[in-house]
Amino acid sequence: MKVAALLLLCMTLFHRGYSNSLDSCQGRCGYGTDSGYSCQCNTACEKYNDCCSDYFTLCKDAATSCRGRCDEKYNSQNPCHCNSLCSQYNNCCNDYADLCNAAVGPTSCNGRCGESYNSQNPCHCNSLCSQHNNCCSDYSDICTTDSGAAITDAELKSLSETLYVLDSNKASASQLIIDPQALVPDSQTSSQSDLSSRPLFKYLNENILFSRPTYAAFLNVLNNYKRMTGQTESFSSQQLTEQDTFLKETMLNTELGRELFAFLYTKGVYKSESEFIQDLKNMWFGLYSRNNNALDSSGFEHIFAGEIKGGKVSGFHNWIQFYLLEKRGELNYYSHSFNGPWSNYPDVLGLQFKWDGYYKQVGSAVIGCSPEFDFAIYSLCYIARPGKQCRLSLGGKELIIQTYTWDNSSYGNGKKYIGSAYPVSMY
Repeated sequence: MKVAALLLLCMTLFHRGYSNSLDSCQGRCGYGTDSGYSCQCNTACEKYNDCCSDYFTLCKDAATSCRGRCDEKYNSQNPCHCNSLCSQYNNCCNDYADLCNAAVGPTSCNGRCGESYNSQNPCHCNSLCSQHNNCCSDYSDICTTDSGAAITDAELKSLSETLYVLDSNKASASQLIIDPQALVPDSQTSSQSDLSSRPLFKYLNENILFSRPTYAAFLNVLNNYKRMTGQTESFSSQQLTEQDTFLKETMLNTELGRELFAFLYTKGVYKSESEFIQDLKNMWFGLYSRNNNALDSSGFEHIFAGEIKGGKVSGFHNWIQFYLLEKRGELNYYSHSFNGPWSNYPDVLGLQFKWDGYYKQVGSAVIGCSPEFDFAIYSLCYIARPGKQCRLSLGGKELIIQTYTWDNSSYGNGKKYIGSAYPVSMY
């Protein structure tokens, strides 16, 4: 009887310990929504009323102290920070100096980035240390390059979850209805077979969505391009103003855009909002040549508007442009080759279609998101992972964005324009 009681007690204690790992915010503050846990630990939980019981104690109150947080990675959810960059950006918690500075010494790059070589130092923090294999262990985290401090995959996933929650202008299930129809394997995407008898877009509430400032600004810019490469693009003063308005509405006038800037500012990529906006304008709207040496293309035109090059569709990774062309009878939807795991918007589709007779074998797009969300995740991925795959997380599910740099010309001090960016098939 005593043995049975003891076993029952042990099982109860074990169950409580296991349950606590699933319903506690210990080590989880600011991370994205994860359905594997019984409660959540980010700002979205306050909205959806599913916070863990210790959320406010561990994630809100403790977020203003550096106790147990020294040298932590950047987390945009925290009101103050406890890593070696916080002094530079004037956003340290009040007790940072007392709790964390003792750990900073001659083996750290804190305050030493770009210093001249000193043989007395056990490790170094200048651009040659990688070549000589004598960098301090925190060199890559602290010392900035042209793209700012290193941005980790974990930070990209955490920030993208935040942007996902902040996308208040995305379409709801009642505002947007699609009809994907035929699903084909990758081996059949080149067949140019029209396997869907109906349009992809069944219904869109234009009155609600297109009246919103970010959608209106996006639509004004979208129709400013010639789709054929080799034809020089030129913009009137009105069209240049429309570009500025789009950047202002999406990146400065939305919480989502401001969150993106705050993260990049803290990472040392930009020193001010004006620098942030100007660089986005250059990388997205700056013209370069894809054909015949004409200034005929840009990142924005290629990704959002789409182009025709070599007798086929090039770029074209935006759902709103797809909807508009399909509505006008200029685009014929054939099939889709992949569909993301999301049950609501935004979702991801890999699309096969013909645009006025020109075929697109796989035009992947994030469906139902706001223009600012599309623009933000592509910008984030291009800045953090230029020419590489960028791993994000939306609602606990992975989204991979492939980016490409345009290497034939540059702007500013050798910066590369966006060549392309789009969701990658992973299902």
